[in-house]
Amino acid sequence: MSLLAGKTGIVFGVANKRSIAWAIAQAWHESGARLAFTYQGERLRENVEELASTFGPDTLIAPCDVTRDEEIDKVFAAAADKFGALDLMLHSVAFAPREALEGQFVNTSREAFRIAHDVSAYSLVALARRAAPLMTRGGSIVAMSYYGAEKVVPHYNVMGVAKAALEASTRYLAYDLGPKKIRVNCISAGPMNTLAARGIAGFGDMLKHYEAHAPLKRNVLPTELGATGVFLASDGAAAITGQVLYVDCGYQIMGM
Repeated sequence: MSLLAGKTGIVFGVANKRSIAWAIAQAWHESGARLAFTYQGERLRENVEELASTFGPDTLIAPCDVTRDEEIDKVFAAAADKFGALDLMLHSVAFAPREALEGQFVNTSREAFRIAHDVSAYSLVALARRAAPLMTRGGSIVAMSYYGAEKVVPHYNVMGVAKAALEASTRYLAYDLGPKKIRVNCISAGPMNTLAARGIAGFGDMLKHYEAHAPLKRNVLPTELGATGVFLASDGAAAITGQVLYVDCGYQIMGM
């Protein structure tokens, strides 16, 4: 059954085959959606082109630095030319300077705080503003968050604060875009061995901790995040918006 047959979407945040964005993109594609992809900088271009080409030779792939409005405008203009309308958007973009993910949060510099929030939180607002006029049939916007937005996770530091801003932005966007039948939700994933995660000190210990304490006694799988992405994009989630769905093998419910 092709739950997303006839739907079109754009994916922000694929870096390599281990990216959560790629897991969700694969699931969307397998469910029938036609997708476009963006990449951040020439360093990632080859990776994204190689992966996206598996969806067909005519797959739209475009550069996009989410801190530059002119690049965002070009991406959505290209998507409009390619598809005419959009149904889906995935925001899986986050960044903070490495030094801000080490040591104490109290030592976060003003510039690191600004960068983390611009890339990781404001970008959702900027992208949703451009996507909304193309979602003439309604749509689903999905963003990726993490438990560090709710509780203190050592070494996550300013990224946790930025993810909290992302989750709040999701709720306000859901309110603004609801009358247009556009839904906005977050998936809060358990730790995954992604390019971004490797920049967090003690990440290996985090994986072991989750496995030991989550009710399911394991870590989440990429395919499970993909399945959740399909659900949120489908009509089965038609009445769900402004929510944070925890896909972390139950870790979030534990007190100790």
